[in-house]
Amino acid sequence: MKFDFTSNKDIFSSELILFSAFNKQSKLDISHWPSDIAKVFYNIKSSFLYNGKMSETFFFNLTSGTTVMIYGLGEKEKLNWETLRKEMAKTYKAIKLTNSSVTIDIAQFAIKKQFDKTIQTICESFLLTAYEFNKYKTLNKDKTPTKLEIINFHLPPKSGLRPANLKSLITNTETIVSAINFSRDLSNEAPNILHSENFAKIIAEDAKLLKKVKIKVLTQKEIEKEKMNLFLAVNAASQYEARLVELSYTPSKVTKNTKHIVLVGKGLTFDTGGLCLKPASSIENMKYDMTGAATMYAAFKACCFLNVKTKVTCLLGMTDNTISASATLPDAIIKSRKGTTVEILNTDAEGRLVLADLLDYACEMHPNYVIDCATLTGAILVALGPEICGLFGNNDKLISDITKSAKNCNEYIWHMPIIEEFKSDLKSNCADLRNLGTSRNGGASKAAAFLEHFIKNDVAWAHLDIAGVAGSQSHLPYCPSKGASGLMIRTLIDFISGHA
Repeated sequence: MKFDFTSNKDIFSSELILFSAFNKQSKLDISHWPSDIAKVFYNIKSSFLYNGKMSETFFFNLTSGTTVMIYGLGEKEKLNWETLRKEMAKTYKAIKLTNSSVTIDIAQFAIKKQFDKTIQTICESFLLTAYEFNKYKTLNKDKTPTKLEIINFHLPPKSGLRPANLKSLITNTETIVSAINFSRDLSNEAPNILHSENFAKIIAEDAKLLKKVKIKVLTQKEIEKEKMNLFLAVNAASQYEARLVELSYTPSKVTKNTKHIVLVGKGLTFDTGGLCLKPASSIENMKYDMTGAATMYAAFKACCFLNVKTKVTCLLGMTDNTISASATLPDAIIKSRKGTTVEILNTDAEGRLVLADLLDYACEMHPNYVIDCATLTGAILVALGPEICGLFGNNDKLISDITKSAKNCNEYIWHMPIIEEFKSDLKSNCADLRNLGTSRNGGASKAAAFLEHFIKNDVAWAHLDIAGVAGSQSHLPYCPSKGASGLMIRTLIDFISGHA
């Protein structure tokens, strides 16, 4: 998909020209159209009942062969960026198979004359919506191929906008969406392909394209030397070795005030539940249990391309949780990297074990912030539904800043509690901690409370439980109807970019 800009004289060079109209809008600003074509438009429009209601469409053809599409955006005062993003996703789906090129009259879509952000939102929507994961389809794969390739933006006359500056904005948007779609590819990949060893290779190879980045892949033996015994307990039954990928980005200019953020991702390439085996209805789609790692790498990758002024480290713990004679037993007691002993009462509460050792490792880097991301608990889905990400942490400022970034990106997030009673419920009778509470109540918060135990050196920490938002989002037309959503990546990029 290629984005470009067009002038007044070339506005009808595309197969389709796209306008918007608001509810009960009697007149569109088409003063920059050739007068004869504008007259035809008004004559045709007056012959039909068209109210500009949300998602209402109206087509007519010009003698030149160009089709004009008017897309309704409802009440003008209620239009916001997320609504525009959703409606443009619907528009893309409506035109992608029948038109190779489209010109969008930006003046008609802009919110409060913020033309640059309008262009960014439309680009973002089209690119996110165009995503497909069909690499394994062999039957009828190209039966209805996407035709749309060129999107031209027509800028308002005398707007003062320079295409050169806007092209940089589009490039940045393409960078971010490319990272999101790469994370979708990783999450959607089959687990027999994306096992821990291959996952690490793919990330390490992709990271070679990034500038100012150091790449380190810890093997099983190196993880053992780090005494990450909780991590290794999850890997005990696997036919594949565990991997820890460590990526470090350093900006060109570093001062004593340069912030350091560590991103930690859970990369469970498949989760059977271990010896506490999941039922058949719950084991399906457990390939998505590595989406935390995919999310964190995508955010890291985009930030590197955007040349953020923050030092960023990304830690990705990769393994599966399977069954064999060597599987970790329920009731086993394991000594963590921190030295805390943990009673493994349920082998299906495994993600927190991987993260615990990684968080301890991360805190020794003395960063300003540590943020982990994981499809950690089904309990967060019960608490908040599939639309909202659970946010936990030990620092009010960090929680507030992440929440603001989510709001900037129109992604839903909610601050969840960690109270002393939840921490007390994790005390074991025969070890320092148990790996889950005594009841299912407050499960997401108790999992977060377990993680908080491994935060040290007074590091500000936040935990994103994306178990709900990682999957398909039926209310978001720019997300795939099935598969990984890619949500929360834009929020993380916004947060990191704002903390130089």
